[in-house]
Amino acid sequence: MIHAWCVLILLGAGQEEAKLQPPDVLPPAPAGQKWRLLWHDEFDSQQIEESKWNIPECKIRDAWWTRKAVALDGQGRLRMRVFKEEGRYYDAGIHTRGKFEHTFGYFVVRMQLQQQPGHWSAFWLWNNDMPSAKERFEIDIMERPWLDDRIQHTFHWGPSGTGHRSLPHQPRIPGVEKGWHTFALWWTPEKYVFYVDGKKTWEPKEVPIWKEPLYILITDEIQFGGWAGDIRKAAVPDEFLVDYVRVYELVDAQTGRPVHKP
Repeated sequence: MIHAWCVLILLGAGQEEAKLQPPDVLPPAPAGQKWRLLWHDEFDSQQIEESKWNIPECKIRDAWWTRKAVALDGQGRLRMRVFKEEGRYYDAGIHTRGKFEHTFGYFVVRMQLQQQPGHWSAFWLWNNDMPSAKERFEIDIMERPWLDDRIQHTFHWGPSGTGHRSLPHQPRIPGVEKGWHTFALWWTPEKYVFYVDGKKTWEPKEVPIWKEPLYILITDEIQFGGWAGDIRKAAVPDEFLVDYVRVYELVDAQTGRPVHKP
């Protein structure tokens, strides 16, 4: 059931928005404003669009990111896998650094989550290695290291070392272990609001409002004996699926101009 303060918006600004399936549950736009689709990937191509995504190959924690672990399945979904080969564990991550970086908006992913312990899926925003980055800022819209009904939203900000700060929040989402779910962040110059399946889960007050661009990441990570458990006790291969990633911005209902500018 959707809260009364959420509405199902079939965007009418253009044919592209109207064709999106399934449509997104978006917060009501403020008076005189409307939502406009800014950027998206429905993963319905034959292969990952590298005009949108970078696909790094490197060692991350206790596994190696490889192109072999991420692909489109031909049914409109991104499949991110974990597997073992010749004694090594492999998984993957993709990101939009240098291809799509944005400030403010509604960022949403639709995912079907992993089933085995020892690795965690994540959808997040970051500014690492961006020329404009004066200090680190990271928003973990969704991390899922457990196999129960918890997920985690997290902020990391400030310089590395003793000045670094973090703020996590762990809502329980009954049924998140199975089927498809959306995870979203509404980021404005005044607030952050998190949503799962269109329902508000967190609105932190303790975090400074970041006003510079961040890029998008979809990742899997493995850490032996870490918070996700031990991958060596898991039945692999395992995977999670992504149906789409979409970013919306608020625009003036009359002029179509963006309301929020960094």
